[in-house]
Amino acid sequence: MAVTLRGIRTEDLENIMRWRMDEDITRYMNTNPKLTLEGQKKWLADIQENEDVKYWLIEVDGMAAGVINLTGLANPEGEIGWGYYVGEKRLRSIKTALSLEMSMYDYVFDTLKKKAVYGDVFSLNKGVIQLHKICGCEVVEEKKSHVCKEGVWYDVTYVCMTADRWLDIRGARQYEKIEFETE
Repeated sequence: MAVTLRGIRTEDLENIMRWRMDEDITRYMNTNPKLTLEGQKKWLADIQENEDVKYWLIEVDGMAAGVINLTGLANPEGEIGWGYYVGEKRLRSIKTALSLEMSMYDYVFDTLKKKAVYGDVFSLNKGVIQLHKICGCEVVEEKKSHVCKEGVWYDVTYVCMTADRWLDIRGARQYEKIEFETE
């Protein structure tokens, strides 16, 4: 599978809206949004002007598949956040997930020169937590009843990869390198 990342365009918004409201995706996210195309257009304009965030559309074999993003890019401490989802079920694979995550580390540490990248995962999402560990992430904190969504409290697990740790372990990892389009 060939995976590419590119900037999000207006024509991507309907897919993104559909994925982001899909229960299979939202069950692991902090919100269950009710999105509109007009709202999505405003969101796109906002993120394109915001130097603190960057979003890419994930394409698998030329087909729109999901979204990956970085947050906190303006943080002077060099610590940022990240997240992603593959909304098209038929395009999901462990190989793609591993390549996305480890290529993101390459981009964050080699290109952006950041010191650490953090992620947060609902603790019930054991598969994704295990995926992060396989990539070399370390669990740094677990917060009980940390997010309330529609009256239900969820535990959240925080994971971290540092530039030093990635430098130490990268050579032992095998993954297909994915380039992050820079503009």
